[in-house]
Amino acid sequence: MTDAEAGTDVTRPRDLIGYGRHLPQVRWPNGAKVAVNFVINYEEGSEHYERLGDRSTDRMAELNWYLPSPHRDFAMEAVYEYGSRAGIWRLLNLFGDYSVPVTFFATGMALELNREVAAAIGELGHEPCSHGYRWSEPWHMSREEEAEQIQRAIESIRETTGTRPVGWYWRYSSTPWTRELLVDDGGFLYDSETYNDDLPYFTNVSGRRHLVIPYTQTYNDTRFAVAEGGFGSPTDFFDYMRRGLDELHREGEAGFPKMMTIGLHARLAGQAGRANAVREFIEYALGKGDVWFARRDSIATWWIDHSAEWL
Repeated sequence: MTDAEAGTDVTRPRDLIGYGRHLPQVRWPNGAKVAVNFVINYEEGSEHYERLGDRSTDRMAELNWYLPSPHRDFAMEAVYEYGSRAGIWRLLNLFGDYSVPVTFFATGMALELNREVAAAIGELGHEPCSHGYRWSEPWHMSREEEAEQIQRAIESIRETTGTRPVGWYWRYSSTPWTRELLVDDGGFLYDSETYNDDLPYFTNVSGRRHLVIPYTQTYNDTRFAVAEGGFGSPTDFFDYMRRGLDELHREGEAGFPKMMTIGLHARLAGQAGRANAVREFIEYALGKGDVWFARRDSIATWWIDHSAEWL
């Protein structure tokens, strides 16, 4: 078995050092101390689903059971349908109340199944970032199969939203060749295929400079759906986000601004009580001041255009 077949990426060695003690003195627009990016993961209708040939329905929800194939799980389907029917509109209205732009980690299939959401992304000034065509397990794909899936997702999202995605994030871990395929495509500003930093950074892919904007599983509403280490209430979610912002803001005041990503899902944070915690956080951040609410592509463009000033 080759290194690639075993899942070892010999062309992408691990970097355990990063910026280290030599943190860049980043300058965000208008002197912001923290750049805050909200991500809405929009996946409803493309999740693991036995009627699409999957072994079972997905388990990342608030039910304490799931049904294996060939049984249709109407209860789990309904949890996801809440996100596309109600939760997404609550979140969009909430962000609209404060003119906060967000990034959508959207699957092509989900947007095809709800074209009103796809249209709203562009109409309301949000960013479509590709989350694949549907929930897939890329490590089962060959390089050629993954390349086909990347192109299928690009074309689907372009068709439904009117905008070509310039960022990429698989739901699951990427493959040894994901980043090379994105760079070879030539149309991506960044990928978010990692969780390893509080700042964007450049990496070398096939001799070309490529920007990475790390994502998070920390400030993420999926922790409402896990038994251990999860959020017990919207108050816990708000307090965790507030504490994160406070500490990052303190670091920014000391001359080393960072980035904070907050991951949301329409079926989870779109529930009224949790959406209220998101609203409370936005109002807290606005009151604190010196916070730049930005789309990921805006952060990417700023970093590409200005990072030579601090790197």
